[in-house]
Amino acid sequence: MPQVDTAAQQSDQHRLSTLDRWLPAWIGLAMVVGLVLGRSVPALAGVLGAMEVGGISVPIGLGLLVMMYPVLAKVRYDRIGAVTGDKRLLVSSLLLNWVVGPALMFVLAWVFLPDLPEYRTGLILVGLARCIAMVVIWNDLACGDREAAAVLVAINSLFQVVAFSLLGWFYLTVLPGWLGLDMQGLDVSVGQIALNVLVFLGVPLAVGFASRWIGERANGREWYETAFIPRIGPWALYGLLFTIVLLFALQGDAVTRHPLDVARIALPLLVYFAVMWGAGLAAGKSLGLGYARSTTLAFTAAGNNFELAIAVAIGTFGAGSGQALAGVVGPLIEVPVLVGLVYVSLYGARRWFAAVPSVVPAAREEVLA
Repeated sequence: MPQVDTAAQQSDQHRLSTLDRWLPAWIGLAMVVGLVLGRSVPALAGVLGAMEVGGISVPIGLGLLVMMYPVLAKVRYDRIGAVTGDKRLLVSSLLLNWVVGPALMFVLAWVFLPDLPEYRTGLILVGLARCIAMVVIWNDLACGDREAAAVLVAINSLFQVVAFSLLGWFYLTVLPGWLGLDMQGLDVSVGQIALNVLVFLGVPLAVGFASRWIGERANGREWYETAFIPRIGPWALYGLLFTIVLLFALQGDAVTRHPLDVARIALPLLVYFAVMWGAGLAAGKSLGLGYARSTTLAFTAAGNNFELAIAVAIGTFGAGSGQALAGVVGPLIEVPVLVGLVYVSLYGARRWFAAVPSVVPAAREEVLA
């Protein structure tokens, strides 16, 4: 795959180099700060929990919007037609997200947590909530295909509105009944899921599209990509770090009070993220999709919509339930694991695909060396 060497990308690389070079350290620091805040200021979780509108946390929602907007503003929407015509990519994504993912999490939950029904149910909810937000940042950091990520996230979001409740009923009631296992019902509003999708995908997608449309028509594509994009680019990582601090602060006290439970929940999650990412990358490579789209397929398969899973767990089973704790542990494990997989992707680009990612920020060049 040829490298793209535009002035916009060179400028963006320069602006993001410090953040990229120390990205794992910044994320680790954000996690520690969140845990310390949650542990030392127990009232903080209550304050953040009270700042909700329609079951959606306003601070976390703002963090995710700030995180997603720069990435979606970089998407070249005039190229999306080439993605929608790639049936191999679309079919693979749908199978991984809506057949393989939920089934794998169901199996792992029962294998690792057969004696803990609340945590088991919480994990199954995580497996059902396909990612519509944070995956765009992992994909971008790994130099995946931005246009493909936008399309796959949008398609999976539409499926999520329809399929989440149906699959929840199947995996928590029907399938356990067939297998003679314990059953736990799920009562979740389709409207709540649709609102979640609208806020965390619809708004930043619309604003990102409007930015490019207005910016290019007012000042041209060269200005948009050499002047505007470099200015907003770093805010994606600022939003990511802000969101991580809030997530860890919300459940810092609960996590530190139940370390053994967190460890047991973490084991199946580690297996899940690794298997789903590996399956997505292997599927893309076997189908000849190339590095960028294979990486996008891998991260959209491995990521989960933690906000939806946590909201459903709290709304259905209560804020202090084991289901809610399991939902919270999801992003606590997902964040460091997928950050690590970003570097695995970059490291394996030349070795597995005989290619160089099309956009490699300077701080990540050493990973490819």
